[in-house]
Amino acid sequence: MAIGNISNLMTSLIEVQMPDFAIIGSGAMGSAVAKRLIDHGATVLTYLEGRSEQTIVRAKAAGMVPVGRQELTKAELILSIVPPADAIKVAELVADISAMQAPPPFIDLNAIAPKTMQALAARFEGSSVEVLDGAIIGGPPVPGKSGPTIYISGDIAERSRPLEDCGLRIRRLDGPLGAASALKMCYAGINKGFIGLGTAMLLTASRSGAAESLKAELSESLPDIDRKLSRSIPDMYPKAYRWVAEMQEIADFLGEDDPAATIFRGMADVFSRMADDVEGSRVLVGQLDEIIGRPGTDN
Repeated sequence: MAIGNISNLMTSLIEVQMPDFAIIGSGAMGSAVAKRLIDHGATVLTYLEGRSEQTIVRAKAAGMVPVGRQELTKAELILSIVPPADAIKVAELVADISAMQAPPPFIDLNAIAPKTMQALAARFEGSSVEVLDGAIIGGPPVPGKSGPTIYISGDIAERSRPLEDCGLRIRRLDGPLGAASALKMCYAGINKGFIGLGTAMLLTASRSGAAESLKAELSESLPDIDRKLSRSIPDMYPKAYRWVAEMQEIADFLGEDDPAATIFRGMADVFSRMADDVEGSRVLVGQLDEIIGRPGTDN
């Protein structure tokens, strides 16, 4: 056999062996994760029934393959990457389709509390579906960077290995189901809680006439915090609606006996207010942009 033919045969075999994944959720994170997998030779299936035109366009732009819901079970892994409020509904969908066919492992990668993760896993009781607990820390994958980091717990058999082989940074935790969710809650509580706190106090400064002085003091005495708020607050605007449920999940994670739970219920209200403003008058957005000196503002 000619060398060229051998090379073509080997290439074909490699292509055949590349895994299929299914991702339910084609938002900014889901579609970017899909693109990373696709760029490494994988096929990514998705289910788009009832989704918005924007979501459908985003999924197709990433190279995801729309299929009927039953066809999702043909994948090697099914991943859920949706807003926290939708995590249980996705699990119920996967449990339903898995009852009719030999199911692949299911990995929940949403920002939910361990208690919610346990409730989600309970949807699969009596089935043969292997449920894994995951958490994504970092922004959507971008070319040239290795992040985000995906933590997975309960993965004794290393079912997540194909994701690692296809370009994702995977870290498996030794803890039980819920350990990855707990990590996500703690990390998000610090990171997004800080953004919520900064948003609330900057808006208060704007209302009270102290905005200019506060900005000057932050720049002088807390320059790192000033830079983080100036970068992170505008980035939060389109995500605020998703962070509402995440803050509520953190409050549930802390529990009623922890006074900090009240803080995160308040943060949920902060982000809810911001989400309404982003979709409405954008008055609050304008106030924040003016304080932080975002390009395009008067400052």
